[in-house]
Amino acid sequence: MYTKGITTAEIAELIEKMYGAHYSQATVSNMTKAVNEQVQAFQQRRLASQYVAIFLDATYLPLKRDTVQKEAVHIAIGIRPDGTKEVLNGRL
Repeated sequence: MYTKGITTAEIAELIEKMYGAHYSQATVSNMTKAVNEQVQAFQQRRLASQYVAIFLDATYLPLKRDTVQKEAVHIAIGIRPDGTKEVLNGRL
């Protein structure tokens, strides 16, 4: 949400409405930084070179910018020869 322009105050308010838990703007900012590092590591990881199948899908989620509009979240999942699955990409 933060990378899409939603402020830490708006994120804290949304979390409180959805889950009943209160977080300060500083806590939301710290969580965002921690998750951002994990997201960057995920995006920069090395992928297996062979998949027997790749599934592509999307779901639409309401996102608030100037107004609330639904946007597609795309995901790609690769199936390795041994049957294990790997998320290849997930993006708005």
